[in-house]
Amino acid sequence: MDNCIFCKIARREIPAKIVGESELALAFWDVSPRQPLHILVIPKVHYANVAELTLNDESSLVAVMKLASELAVQHADESFRISFNTGEAAGQTVFHAHGHLTSRTPRGELV
Repeated sequence: MDNCIFCKIARREIPAKIVGESELALAFWDVSPRQPLHILVIPKVHYANVAELTLNDESSLVAVMKLASELAVQHADESFRISFNTGEAAGQTVFHAHGHLTSRTPRGELV
């Protein structure tokens, strides 16, 4: 999608503080964090929400979850959450599937 902010981040057209990447997924620090640790993990291919991603691209879904889990081990002190909002009423504001890796107990200094 040409105007999708997360697609532009995945294509490196706009900057983000990237914290992890795989062939199919990308992770970066949330610009408006709601917890001390708040990382967004996206598939590199555009899907409007996690339901669309799940039904159409199992490989990218697994890549998103694997990258989020790897980052949780690196950055959270044993307690973390991976959540997805689907639809405006659920709080989704960017309509590109993305998981929120959050924790109130980060491990050490966050960069």
